[in-house]
Amino acid sequence: MDDFIAQVSGIGYLGLEDESESESDSPPIPEEVQIEDSPIYRIERQLGKGGNGLVCAGRPIGPSTSSDEPSTSSAVKFQQKDPSGIEANIPREWKVYDDLGENHGIPLPRVLYRGQQGDYNILVMDLLGPSLQVQLVDNRPSLPLAAVACVAVEAISILEKLHSRGYIHGDVKPDNFLLGPPGTPDERKLFLIDLGLAVRWRCHSTGLHVRYHQSPDHFRGTPLFASVHAHLGRTSSRRDDLESLAYMLAFLISGQLPWHGFQAEDMLICKKKMATPLEALYHSCPPPFLQFAKFAVNLSFDEDPNYARYISLFRGMIGQNPYVWPVNADAARESIEGDAPPKSSLTRGGLTRLQWISIFQEHPPMRQRIRYNVDNVNLPLFIEEARADGMYVSSVASRLNLWAVVMDSGTGFTAQVHTISPESLPQNWIREQWARNYHITAIAGADNGSTLVVMSKGPQNCRQSYHVANTFPYGLIKRKWARGTYVTAMATVGGNWVVIMSSATGFVHQVVELDFQYPYEGIDERWKQGYFITSVAATPDQVAFVFSIPEEEPVGGPQEAAQTSNFPETVVAETWPRNYYLSLLCYSRPVS
Repeated sequence: MDDFIAQVSGIGYLGLEDESESESDSPPIPEEVQIEDSPIYRIERQLGKGGNGLVCAGRPIGPSTSSDEPSTSSAVKFQQKDPSGIEANIPREWKVYDDLGENHGIPLPRVLYRGQQGDYNILVMDLLGPSLQVQLVDNRPSLPLAAVACVAVEAISILEKLHSRGYIHGDVKPDNFLLGPPGTPDERKLFLIDLGLAVRWRCHSTGLHVRYHQSPDHFRGTPLFASVHAHLGRTSSRRDDLESLAYMLAFLISGQLPWHGFQAEDMLICKKKMATPLEALYHSCPPPFLQFAKFAVNLSFDEDPNYARYISLFRGMIGQNPYVWPVNADAARESIEGDAPPKSSLTRGGLTRLQWISIFQEHPPMRQRIRYNVDNVNLPLFIEEARADGMYVSSVASRLNLWAVVMDSGTGFTAQVHTISPESLPQNWIREQWARNYHITAIAGADNGSTLVVMSKGPQNCRQSYHVANTFPYGLIKRKWARGTYVTAMATVGGNWVVIMSSATGFVHQVVELDFQYPYEGIDERWKQGYFITSVAATPDQVAFVFSIPEEEPVGGPQEAAQTSNFPETVVAETWPRNYYLSLLCYSRPVS
C-alpha cells in the first residue's frame, strides 16, 4: 500500500478533465486574482474543469492584509457569474459552506477567500494532492483491492459526516476525492471536494426529510457514476451518494464500467445500469464490494443508511496496520448490529419479463365486464353486447396484436364510438368525432402498429389534442400543464408514445413517473401525497405512470396496483368482492 501512495503522489496535482466538456465562449480567465483582503494570486496551471467551474493553481505574489496569508499555492475556482440577478450570482457551493460553518468536521478543503472579479465568482481554497482519478493516468488500469477497500471505508465515513449535516454531495466520483498535499501529515488522508451540486436531504427548518418528486427531464451529476434515481430525475437523497460510491469502487477496481461507451447518452447509461446485474459488475471482486452495492441500491428514498454496517464489511480487507492507510478507528469500527446483506438485488436483476400492469380502484358497487385476447372481428360484438347491458369501455390494452377491453357501468358516458386503425392514428376520424362532441377516453396500440381508439360523450365536454413521439414527451406535457391541460389517456404504438391532453379534466395537478422498471416506490410515494393513477402506458423499454390530484373528492376511493405474468383475471376475481374494480390496464416489459 505504501507503494500505491508513492505512485499517486508522484503524479502531481493535475487531474483528468471532463472529456464531455466542450469549449465555450466563456470570458478569459484573468492572469492575476485578488479578492477582498487576499494576496495577489498569479494563475498557473489548470487543475480541473467541469460543469460547475474551472479550477487552477494560484501562486501568491503580492502582499495581503490578512494575518493568515498563505505562503504556498492555493486552488482557485472560477465560476462564471449568472447574469439573471444578484441572488443567482451567489454560487450554491458558497451557501453550503456558509450553512456548514467553520467547525463542520468534514474532510473538505479549507476556504481561504471568496469574492468576485470581472465575470467570475472566485473561491480560493487549500491546494490538495492528486485525485483518485489521477491513479489511472499512470497506465495502471486499476487500484489494488486493499487500497480500494480503504477508499471505501474513508469515503463512507466522509459521506456519513456530510449527510449528518443534512446535505448530500450529488456528484460522487474519483475526481472529487483527493488525497492531502504530498509531504504533509495529511498526504494519505482522503478529502471530498466540489460542493457545487450539494443539496439538502433534510429540511433546514423542520428537520424532516425532503419530499419525494420526479422530473424526468432533470438530471444532476456525472452520468458515468450517477445513481439510477438521478438519471430518472428523482429527488436526491442519501442513497444516491452511496450508489454512486458503489459505481466508483467498481471503477477503481477494474478501470472501467459496462456503460463506459454511452457517456453522451444519459438515458442509455441509465438503462444499461439497470440491466447490469450487480453480480456481473463485481464478478471478480471480494464479497464486501458486492454486499455494499446491494445495500446501496436497495435503500428506499428516505431510509437511514447503516454506515457502520457498510464500513464493517471492509474491515477484514484492510487489517490493523496503520501504515497501510490512515483509517479512522471510529470509521472502521465493527458494527455488531445491522441488517444482513440483501440476498438478491430486486432492482438490478438484469432480466426483462413480460407482464400485465393492472390498476384497481375502490368504487361504489357497479357492473364490470372484461375480455382479453379479443381479435378485431370479435371486438365490436363484445362491445355492443356489453353496451346493451348499460356498460361502456373504460380501459383498453393490447398484447400480441390482440385486445383487452374493460367495460363498466360507472363511467358516466352517454354515448361511445370506437375504431381500429391498421397503421396509425385515424386523424380524420378523430376530428370528425371531435366535431360531434366526442372525446378520446381510451386508446391502445398493438405491436403490428394498429391502434384502437375509443371516443365518448359525457360527463362533460373538453378540448383535446394528441401527440405522437418516439421518446416520452415530458417537455411537451409540462408546457401543456402550464396552459391548464392534462394527460387523460396514453398508449404506445410500436415504439412510439401517444399522449392525449384534455382541458376541463377536473384535475388540479399532475405528475409523471417514468422508469425502465415498475416504479414500486414512486407509486407508493405518490399515493401518500394524495395522487391517483389516471394513465399508464409502456414501450418495450419504459413504463410511464401519470398521477393526478382531482379538483373535487373523487367518486372512487383508494387504488391498488398489481403485476402479473398472465392476464389478471384471478386478481380481478379477488378484488370485485371488496368493490375494487379494474380501472387501467397495460402490458409491459420493464427491467425486473
